[in-house]
Amino acid sequence: MPFLGGSLAFERFDVSGFDAPQFIDEHIEILDSHRAGQTQTSSTENIHVGFLGGSHLFDPDFDISKNVINDALHCGVRIDTNQIPAAIRNAWLQMELAALAKDNSSGVPTKAQRKEAKEAVEQRCDVEAATGKYRKMQQFPILWDQRNSMLYFGGSTGTASGHCADLLERTFEIELRHVSAGTIAMQWGRDNKKLAEVEDLVPACFVPNHHHGDIAWTSEHSQAPDFLGNEFLLWLWWTLENETDTFELPDESEVAVMLNKTLTLECPAGESGKEVISAEAPTRLPEAMQAVRCGKLPRKTGMTVVRDGQQFDLVLQAETFAISGAKIHVDEDIEFGVEDRIDAIRTLSETIDLMFHVFCARRVSSAWSKDLGEIVNWLGASDQQDQKSAA
Repeated sequence: MPFLGGSLAFERFDVSGFDAPQFIDEHIEILDSHRAGQTQTSSTENIHVGFLGGSHLFDPDFDISKNVINDALHCGVRIDTNQIPAAIRNAWLQMELAALAKDNSSGVPTKAQRKEAKEAVEQRCDVEAATGKYRKMQQFPILWDQRNSMLYFGGSTGTASGHCADLLERTFEIELRHVSAGTIAMQWGRDNKKLAEVEDLVPACFVPNHHHGDIAWTSEHSQAPDFLGNEFLLWLWWTLENETDTFELPDESEVAVMLNKTLTLECPAGESGKEVISAEAPTRLPEAMQAVRCGKLPRKTGMTVVRDGQQFDLVLQAETFAISGAKIHVDEDIEFGVEDRIDAIRTLSETIDLMFHVFCARRVSSAWSKDLGEIVNWLGASDQQDQKSAA
């Protein structure tokens, strides 16, 4: 499972309502009583979700010594579905319609024949589903960090994470809240008595004549200011280019940062599309600067961060703060076990959040107007340099 070895990819959920000071045998029994594969999926309407021991797709074994590591619960979730592919359903429907309409003078099936064809296809789907031929199994690793009330889900948010969250909430009687740039900013605001200031923030204008009202990728169901994640990446880019590559974090530690490997930018108005740049130093390429000057904002970037002697390579998604392709660099001369790896995941998560906290403090302070003005000038100066080079 990726949390215990290899590269990492995860999104996070805050956990509330779990009152136990540590994981015990009772919690392992809950996993076992809801393990995957106990119920076979034979209907196209059924989706079965259950826990896995964590080793592989069919691992049914749970044990406190195996699944509880360094104050964290590690296991898997398997989602079994039994859906007939849409292309096959459509083919069956066309075949039924052709057979029913072959004797029609018009060659077109009647309304009654269309209804009959649909009913025949549904019956066939039920029969085919019962064979298990189209059964699909997906597994996702989870790491529940009890120490920090944080759940790491080894996949992207969507249907899979929804099923996983529902299973955990039902079985452990807890509540999960998806972590995003906006929720991190609001929690920072609560902790620092700046919540009102955070809630009053609106998207900044970095390029004249490119004011952002509604941002195309913002969820209409969320009130969290996730656009701050995009602004954070642009501010970080500007800071690294013009100020420093080393930051003092709120806990008085230091982090060194470098943007590398990949950069994705997109028009927040949904008008001029997306640009994906792959290079050793993508932010230094002229096409990256040109994209920002056209009003695009960063949505994803690769980066290397070093804190307290620990180096991480990762890709950060701006709005969700999802991490992918993360590698933990380990000195070959140092013994590094699974407990150390879980501590490293905690450090990675904390480091990214603390970096964002530095930005949040700037964003709600009087210093932001200065930063914004300098970013605007930086982009304008780059534009003028490109025009001179072209001339």
